[in-house]
Amino acid sequence: MRDHFELRDGDLAGRIGRLSVPRAGVTVETPALLPVVNPNIDTISPARLESEFGADILITNSYIIKTNEHLREEALDVGLHEMLDFHGAIMTDSGSFQLAEYGEIDTTTEEILQFQRDIGTDIATPVDIPTPPDVAREQAETDLELTKQALADAEAADTGEMLVNAPVQGSTYPDLREKAGRHADATDLDVFPVGAVVPMMNAYRYDDMVDAVAAAKRGLGVDAPVHLFGAGHPMMLALAVALGCDLFDSAAYALYARDGRYLTVRGTEHLENLDYLPCTCPICTEYSPDDLRAKGSKRQEQLLAEHNLHVTFAELRRIKQAIRDGDLMELVEERARSHPAMLDGYRALLDHADQLEREDPASKGAFFYASNESAHRPEVARHHARMDRLTAEGRVLLTEGGTPSGDDFDATWRVVPPFGPFPRSLSETYPLTAEVPERLDRDAYEQAARGVSRLVEENPDAAFTLAHDDWPESALARVPGSVELESLSTVSERLAAEGDESDEGDAAVGDDRTAVDQGDDDSESTDE
Repeated sequence: MRDHFELRDGDLAGRIGRLSVPRAGVTVETPALLPVVNPNIDTISPARLESEFGADILITNSYIIKTNEHLREEALDVGLHEMLDFHGAIMTDSGSFQLAEYGEIDTTTEEILQFQRDIGTDIATPVDIPTPPDVAREQAETDLELTKQALADAEAADTGEMLVNAPVQGSTYPDLREKAGRHADATDLDVFPVGAVVPMMNAYRYDDMVDAVAAAKRGLGVDAPVHLFGAGHPMMLALAVALGCDLFDSAAYALYARDGRYLTVRGTEHLENLDYLPCTCPICTEYSPDDLRAKGSKRQEQLLAEHNLHVTFAELRRIKQAIRDGDLMELVEERARSHPAMLDGYRALLDHADQLEREDPASKGAFFYASNESAHRPEVARHHARMDRLTAEGRVLLTEGGTPSGDDFDATWRVVPPFGPFPRSLSETYPLTAEVPERLDRDAYEQAARGVSRLVEENPDAAFTLAHDDWPESALARVPGSVELESLSTVSERLAAEGDESDEGDAAVGDDRTAVDQGDDDSESTDE
């Protein structure tokens, strides 16, 4: 176990944790945003990031500092914390970003780690090889070997109390990502960034980003703090946290502001197109779009950057509360509706439901069925997987709640789409208390049918009858042929018809009785 990272709460693979950074003497609550600070550009000072926005960790670039004579001498003289005027934890990148951008850098892992230690870095980074998406597999494998060597060099270095990153690469090859994650996890390094995902996010390939992170997570241990390098747009944070990412860094708050762009949890807006500011942060309550447009370019950039940070930190707080409340998936689903590419990312997340299920708490708040994607949530997969714990004997009725044509059954179980069948005694347990709409979609019924099939498979000696409420043919086709099917609407119609016939018969009998009674009265009258 890594004693510098403690898990406190969890939902899906997301978690609230505490990352202890011994060299800084601080503990960072995760999920956390590391604002990127360019030592050459002072958009928002680190002191303000700490005092006004609550940042207790940031990231800057040690390679930029090392290659700038003035910055290098100042950092070596007074240390990084004093130079930046920041009391929280400071992570530094090694120049790998510049390597990815320009093809080469003039430093090695040994040199840059020593420099990071000399300037007072709290979390350092070796020189890994960020392999972009879609390269030939041979290149991805070659780059991965170079990154492995960088990790070995980092392990061999004397780093003292300084934590060290172990980047996980592998391009868009899931097996290489998983292999890299497993290798990194076996080292004695401390924090595990998933690298080279920025090109995917820039191209709105959130599904590929999800697959890359999920693969890396399969190789990493649960106790490994995971950093999603270069990610920080508020729109995608809930999705990334649900995958199990703990740390995020991004210069987007400043870069987007420089371009007049305004971040929201639903995407990015251009200030020139806004008539209203859909936010209640301090900037948006004090200024109107016209006010911001009237500012000089430098002041406008700063105000937009402040808004962008406010909305990002607010989203992280919202995510933490969702983890505590057990409804992180509902937040992810809400965010997925902001953009088609985000919906692709959400659907890719659900493709890994079995993986998420292993970390998802078995009991939590309410399950809200909000779309057909809800049918594929980890809770549904868990219910189906646990059918082997349930025993059914004799003749068993599986019903959505109506009355079948006969009642000669040894047991009656409930059926609730999308979960499928379960004993009535489990009706008040999570997630079978789910809030489900009246008008369900095809996916919900098909998943319920899979649950029926799983139950039949686990109990081959029992005889099952499924009383369903007009399930679609695609769902009924998934029910094993040994299951007797009855449509509750047909049964209800038949019972109603039988009831009408019975009423008519009762009426006829009543007429006969009236006639007899009247006859008796007449005879009595005659006698008189």
